[in-house]
Amino acid sequence: MSLRKRYKADDHEQVDMGPLNDILFILMFFFLIISTLANPNIIKLTNPKSKTETKAKQSLVVSIRKDGTTYIGQQQVKFDSLTAELTRRISKTDTANKQMVVINADTAVSINKIVEIMRDARKAGAAGTSLSVDPN
Repeated sequence: MSLRKRYKADDHEQVDMGPLNDILFILMFFFLIISTLANPNIIKLTNPKSKTETKAKQSLVVSIRKDGTTYIGQQQVKFDSLTAELTRRISKTDTANKQMVVINADTAVSINKIVEIMRDARKAGAAGTSLSVDPN
């Protein structure tokens, strides 16, 4: 009678890898955080501080809906008088700080109207134009 248990080829003991995975995960985060903090190419600067906060208006928003109504900011403007209104608003600003014109357009608006607004903004003396298309 045999008292010893015979091991088959399938009965290997397995090492639990769970704790090893946890340790490796913690080490990875440790080195990731340390590598972002220890940047030798950083130059420390002190930024100037001000008691008053002045914000210059940098852009003029022109919105056009799919039905053709045109707005400059919150004010409704006729499309035919858009050039004159843009010229009036842009000429008020300082010549060194020309305004950008941001165009918000509906997707149903024809590209010809958008290009016409861009041309009008350039004629009015805008520093540049930017287009934002609203899918709604």
